[in-house]
Amino acid sequence: MTKLIIFDLDGTLLNTIGDLTNASNYVLQQHGFPLHTHDEYRYFIGSGIRRLIRLALPEEYRADDAFCKQILDEFIIRYNGHLHEETCPYDGIIPLLKNLNDKGINIAVASNKYQEGVDAVVNFYFPDIKFVATIGTGPEVPTKPDPTIVNKIIEICPVEKNEILYLGDSNVDMVTAKNAGLTAIGVLWGFRTKKELIESGADITIEKPEEIWSYI
Repeated sequence: MTKLIIFDLDGTLLNTIGDLTNASNYVLQQHGFPLHTHDEYRYFIGSGIRRLIRLALPEEYRADDAFCKQILDEFIIRYNGHLHEETCPYDGIIPLLKNLNDKGINIAVASNKYQEGVDAVVNFYFPDIKFVATIGTGPEVPTKPDPTIVNKIIEICPVEKNEILYLGDSNVDMVTAKNAGLTAIGVLWGFRTKKELIESGADITIEKPEEIWSYI
């Protein structure tokens, strides 16, 4: 029986592509750099905002760590002020989370978003949902697919790994689940393709949130 479900955030619980795209393009525009489309950002997102920024910058600037840090800081300022303009939960997510709460199944968030951003969007979009943990990246928490975030969640909510499901929308998530020894469920409503998820080790793929009940 499943006792804990760990969710990725961007592309799994929340469609954040609009606000991430707008914040990144705003900063690029301030520096006179080319902008990118929503579809391009679908492949920039997933490995944390540091990598997002490097991929968004023109190639000749990506190796300049100091400049990348400057752009990253500008991005965070812009994004923190515009977190709630286009972002929204995917259809069926809030009913799913409420039902999981009602049935006593623990739920958690494991995100490559920086911790301040995780807290801001989770508190805004899911104020009535009880998560046992909502963990993002930080100085002592490396980005996925390193399993540190997942392991921290299991420390907070200690259950056997065969009682845990991990849901995510990208190759990073599937590899994270495998690195942590968990069942990997790829969601097809997010930012990446079914082909990518299967090739990255998904044990299961689902098209709608309510399909998770078949595997609990």
